[in-house]
Amino acid sequence: MDDNVTSINPKSKSNNPVNVSRRYWWRVVALCFVGWILIYADRTILNPVQEQIGAQFHIGNTQLGLVNSIFFLTYAICQIPFGVLGDKIGRRLVIMTGFVVLGIMTFFSGFAFSFGIFLLFRALAGASQGTYYGPQYALSTEAIPTKDLTLGTAIINSGMAFGTSGGYLLSSYMVLQKGMSWTSPFWVMAIPTIIVGILFYVILKEKVIRPEDQESEEKAEEAVEAEKEKVTLKDLFKNRNLVFAFILCFCSIYANFVILTWLPQFLQVERGFQGSSVGFISSLVPWASIPGALLFARIYDKLKKTKLMIGFLVPISLIAVFGIAFVTNKSLLIVLLIVYGLTGKLAIDPILIAFVTKNSPRGSLSTALSAYNFIGMSGSILAPYLTGWISDQFGSMQIGFYLAAILLLVGAVLFTFTSDKKHPFNA
Repeated sequence: MDDNVTSINPKSKSNNPVNVSRRYWWRVVALCFVGWILIYADRTILNPVQEQIGAQFHIGNTQLGLVNSIFFLTYAICQIPFGVLGDKIGRRLVIMTGFVVLGIMTFFSGFAFSFGIFLLFRALAGASQGTYYGPQYALSTEAIPTKDLTLGTAIINSGMAFGTSGGYLLSSYMVLQKGMSWTSPFWVMAIPTIIVGILFYVILKEKVIRPEDQESEEKAEEAVEAEKEKVTLKDLFKNRNLVFAFILCFCSIYANFVILTWLPQFLQVERGFQGSSVGFISSLVPWASIPGALLFARIYDKLKKTKLMIGFLVPISLIAVFGIAFVTNKSLLIVLLIVYGLTGKLAIDPILIAFVTKNSPRGSLSTALSAYNFIGMSGSILAPYLTGWISDQFGSMQIGFYLAAILLLVGAVLFTFTSDKKHPFNA
């Protein structure tokens, strides 16, 4: 079967679902994977050069943490509005607009002449990234076959790992190793970001019917009717499964962004790593997360036991987060970073996304996923600033890591009150 798509009804409107080939989902996964590479690279090019930025603008760790907190504040605030907008006017259009604005704001971040202007550009960059999560996962969830959904999502999510590592290495190499200005990585990232945004609109289809749903006219009609099923945002929070998934997402992302934001500086200041080794060691977390996410996604696709998988992964990851701050032996620290990468946020997220998808109405899927990420990314608002404040107050980031481990424990306990069975939406 070729990659061409044909309308389910020649007289239907252009935004109605269309039939796609069995290979179409590969295209979706590949492009969404690249999208996350650019999203996360844009975030992490900042982290290895925070000392240089602090020196230029004469600011401390609290203010440096504020940069990431403001970025993720606007990112989180924009999640739900852009998710709703994607359901209304089109997900591809929302994503493309966001990427174009992101590229422009990333470019101008390198020209900031004051800390206030730099904060403004990063805030606008964060807002533009808010267009991606809900609309992207709505597009991919509808395209990926059910039997491969968690694996496909894990492949997409591995773009976060590549982007995190790429951002660390790009900044570490250009600035820490070669002595270039801290602004250089921002300029490098701008153009590919804009190009990929345009590709989303040109290459992907707005709404699709998977081959598995094309077997009968009845299933195809069910898919069309499902698109019409919409609920209010308030209704989403009446579902216990969704609420506890949202909370666990918050705890997982909080811990992840403590590491993502502060690990490079923690390695330099408190563990004695220097130069490009900072980027390399920091990159162990995202690199380890790739096989971890793919392995556990495949296991989940076979078992379909969300609570079992979460009950296994979260306790291991919280022990690793605690240990990263506690141990002083460099070899053991590296082992713990790898363990966190294998079992942390990027391993947990595909499982939670599949769980949220199962418990959400298809017609409001973009909204539901945006709400999920809005709650989760609230952790990314608190983690950079709070950990920076803790560092300034106590002279060490260790307490910030311990707090992240405690939150993971809280999230894991609450998730035990969910059910693996799909609840009626008004449950």
